[in-house]
Amino acid sequence: MRLDINLASQPYQDARRFWLHWGSGLALVAVVSLALLVGTVMGGLNARRDRQRISEFKQQIAERDKERAKAEAFLNLPANRSTRDKSQFINALIQRKAFSWTRVFEELERVMPPRLHVVSIHPEMTPDNELEIKMVVAGESSDRALDLVKRMENSQRFQQTHINETRQQAGTPGDNVQFDITALYIPEKPERSTP
Repeated sequence: MRLDINLASQPYQDARRFWLHWGSGLALVAVVSLALLVGTVMGGLNARRDRQRISEFKQQIAERDKERAKAEAFLNLPANRSTRDKSQFINALIQRKAFSWTRVFEELERVMPPRLHVVSIHPEMTPDNELEIKMVVAGESSDRALDLVKRMENSQRFQQTHINETRQQAGTPGDNVQFDITALYIPEKPERSTP
């Protein structure tokens, strides 16, 4: 038996080795492509679900706005103005009652750096019904006031703390500088007793 092999017209090729190298790479690319396709489809489905929830929330907000507008129109009637004014007054009293001097001073004592003390403190309600504290502190350097502002910001009870004004004091030993500091105070929510 005689085999005629012509290497010039039919060169030897190791197909098995070719498919081992390139086939595994091709399979890996196919798996990654499939994973990306599945991720894209799932992302699209999640986005559609999120858009539906957002539209539901927008619809609920629009309904609440309509209810609020109706309630405000009802309260603005001449016959209801006295009731509205009384309820606003009572609500303002309740919000003022939420301010506890004891709690504020406990929190300030906790965050106050050494050689800095409170000269005056004044709470007031902002137009957004938030409790704002305006206080004057005195100390020997501005570094201590900056430390106080940083500590107040890290506290759970104070937000948007900043120094409004700095004044140099002459003739007062130890209290060379006074600082006007403003911060929003977040009172603790009262604990509800369970029956």
